[in-house]
Amino acid sequence: MTRLKLNRPLAFIDLETTGVSVGSDRIVEIAIIKLNPDGSKTNRTHRVNPEMEISAESISIHGISNADVAEEPTFTDLAPALFKFLFNCDLSGYNSNKFDIPMLVEEFYRAGIEFDFQDRKLVDVQNIFHKMEQRTLVAAYKFYLNKDLTNAHSALADIEATHEILEAQLERYSDTLKADIDFLEEFSQYNKTADIMGRIVFDDQNRECINFGKFKGTPVEDVFRKEPGYYGWLMNGDFPLSTKKVFKDIMDKLKAKNQAARS
Repeated sequence: MTRLKLNRPLAFIDLETTGVSVGSDRIVEIAIIKLNPDGSKTNRTHRVNPEMEISAESISIHGISNADVAEEPTFTDLAPALFKFLFNCDLSGYNSNKFDIPMLVEEFYRAGIEFDFQDRKLVDVQNIFHKMEQRTLVAAYKFYLNKDLTNAHSALADIEATHEILEAQLERYSDTLKADIDFLEEFSQYNKTADIMGRIVFDDQNRECINFGKFKGTPVEDVFRKEPGYYGWLMNGDFPLSTKKVFKDIMDKLKAKNQAARS
């Protein structure tokens, strides 16, 4: 029995994809639960041939291989039926406003269908979670230690609290976490970064890739080859010096490669 009061259907959407770039990656699986105003619900799940390779990192997350989807319909094949199924639906998901819905809209556009989301309500469950369960140091201290951090924003009090929280995390998650710095360093990162700010990350082939803007997910060397002026923009831009140094090192390596090729 749902607590939701609906004026029109609400479609919960989750996607598995070839990667994390909305602009260049594709859907390999789509699952939808459509909850109707009368409380009934309808499910649809489809594997999708993305017509491109699935990244090794993505396969390690969702377990869908290239062979698994080789004989499945493409999104273009599925698009008319999915568009009809989602007609007049509001949309929901987890992190859906940043990823699932933009990716779905992009796929519809590629299939030649304009999916207008402007008149739909978009409910992102992750955002509700983050707003209701704060991710501040004060909130973490209360959650892990059940104590109030009375001197919050005093540097010494904050860092002492941070140490206590880490100790509490090691105890609470002892079956998952190891009290080992190498493990904790890897576990606490989302990406393997080439610079401290995470503007440059390594992909599954250990290539340095842009992690922002229009070239996000693209190897830095490829960008420098195709758009030489982009390097100058980076070096004159408002980036940390440590990040500029990494970009300079990559450019120097590229120049050395080009010189060696000419020789």
